[in-house]
Amino acid sequence: MYETYRDLPPIQVTTQSTEDMPTGTWRTFRPVIDEEKCNNCYFCWKFCPDLSIVVREEGDHPSVDYVHCKGCGICANECRAGAIVMEREPL
Repeated sequence: MYETYRDLPPIQVTTQSTEDMPTGTWRTFRPVIDEEKCNNCYFCWKFCPDLSIVVREEGDHPSVDYVHCKGCGICANECRAGAIVMEREPL
């Protein structure tokens, strides 16, 4: 079992950005990160299939690029600290 993000393979799940394809407009749930619970394990960043979890510098808390996040929930599922919850998008 992986203990930290450093134990994972050295690349993210995907290496292609969806920068030219804004996909966040059809999301029904959005990930919300509680920075107080976040332990900066970066599993959310490592497993995001759309590169929508952003870490500016090591040691920073991750944030979400909502323009490209599809709301798949993989980040919340991989978060061992329970720092990410999926909230319904407002109608």
